[in-house]
This record gives sequence, C-alpha cells and structure tokens, in this order.
Amino acid sequence: MMLIPAHHFRDIERKPQYLQPEKCIPPPHPRPAGAMWFIRDGCGIACAIVTWFLVLYAEFVVLFVMLIPSRDYVYSVINGLVFNLLAFLALASHCRAMLTDPGAVPKGNATKEFIESLQLKPGQVVYKCPKCCSIKPDRAHHCSVCKRCIRKMDHHCPWVNNCVGENNQKYFVLFTMYIALISLHALIMVGFHFLHCFEEDWTKCSSFSPPTTVILLILLCFEGLLFLIFTSVMFGTQVHSICTDETGIEQLKKEERRWAKKTKWMNMKAVFGHPFSLGWASPFATPDQGKADPYQYVV
Repeated sequence: MMLIPAHHFRDIERKPQYLQPEKCIPPPHPRPAGAMWFIRDGCGIACAIVTWFLVLYAEFVVLFVMLIPSRDYVYSVINGLVFNLLAFLALASHCRAMLTDPGAVPKGNATKEFIESLQLKPGQVVYKCPKCCSIKPDRAHHCSVCKRCIRKMDHHCPWVNNCVGENNQKYFVLFTMYIALISLHALIMVGFHFLHCFEEDWTKCSSFSPPTTVILLILLCFEGLLFLIFTSVMFGTQVHSICTDETGIEQLKKEERRWAKKTKWMNMKAVFGHPFSLGWASPFATPDQGKADPYQYVV
C-alpha cells in the first residue's frame, strides 16, 4: 500500500510502537452514547445568548412596533406568520447546530489495545493527535476550544458555541439561511413602515412615541443589514465548501486531496441526507448518511 507523504500540519506516526500508547489513558468517565453535546466555553455561551437576544429583539420590534399597530390586518397576519415561522426555524437550527455532536473522535483511544485492534500492516499509516491522545481518522482536525478531534471540521463558530463538522453542518447551513431570510424580511418591512409613517401621522404608526419608534426601527435596520451580509456570505461559503467537498480548514491549509472526488449533488446529499426531500430544509430531520463513506483510521 502506498505511503502518504508527510504533511507538516499533521502528526504522522508510521509504526505503532512510536505512538507511545502507554501515555494515552482513556477518560475515567466516557460520555455515554446519546448524551447531549454541549461545549462549556464562556465566549461561545455568551455569543449564543447574544444570538437569541438579537432574534427576540427583532421579534419584538416586528410584532409590537410594526405589525400589531397596523390597521391592515391581512398584511399583519401574513407577515407575522412568515416572520415567526422563519425565526422559529432559525432558532431551532441554532439549537441543533449547538447541541449536536459535530463528529468528535473518541478521546484517548490511542491505547495499546485499540492500536493492536487495527491490525496495522507494514507501510500503513495512522494519525495520532498529541493533544487529545486520539487516533485521528482521515480529514479530522483538533479543535482547541472543544478539546477534541472533529471529523471533517470546517471551523469553530462561537455564535453556535460548537464546531461545524460532519454531523452538524446541515444545521449550521440552515441557521445561516434562515437568519439571512428573517433579516431580509425585517428590512423590507422596515422600509414599508417608514414609507407608511411618512404619509400618515407618526403618532398613529405605533403604540410607542415617534422618537422611540424611530430608534427601535433604526436599530433593527442596522441589525438586519449587518446579519444579512454576514450570514449570506457564510451561507454561500458553506454551500461552496459542501459542493467542492473541501472544508474551510482544508482550503486554508491547502491540504493534499486524498479522498475520492464526487459530484456536487452527491456531496449535497452526503450532508443533507438521502434522498432529496423537504427534510433538507427542516432542522428537525436528521440526515440519513448511511450511504456516506465511513472514515478510516488507517491508509
């Protein structure tokens, strides 16, 4: 079997005796299967709380400043339903992205017993992470925040307080998409509200005073514009990464491509599930990745 050239970004060990398995001790209390995944990072938790606060602030302004005081009930009901549905899907996607194991490699599995179970042959290569003492599958990278190696790690996002990896990339993509949609929807409603208030008496445009109404709308406009740009760029970047089957880290480090090249459609199905359905747009539908190629510890 061909040997992979040494890569200066990864710790390559060619023989099991050089892996120093005696230094790798499994954690005393391994995480039980099915347990909730949550990263205890102060910065990430603060960013996640800010994310929810900004969405709820937008909800408050849209409902209590623009829609409820409006005398056009059809306009208020339709826009209220659409905005609340998109906001609900955005927050649900945020929760799934934050609380789903992104593809963590078992910590401390570089033990003598595990290495012997791989039945390495001469010329085969395994990757050991010296930080979490794990045998790394191909395309896995170590996250210093999660303190774990993550399969197909794209990046660590503080806004979802989690890594974006093999198992939760779908939810992150949906989160960026729905945030971009509610931001665009809010900006459109703010524009119509300003036009309506300029034509009518400002005191009849909202249950709040005119200065308070203007301040709330300007803040919402600034928030919507900022997040529309940011999440649209992130959404486009993620879709491009999925279609090319190359994570952000792999693009940044210009890593040599050692995996089979597939069509863009197959790459999309590998992330969102087989086959194509409305479940692709639902944060409650777990992707069926049964046909995806399993990761390998040895090559």
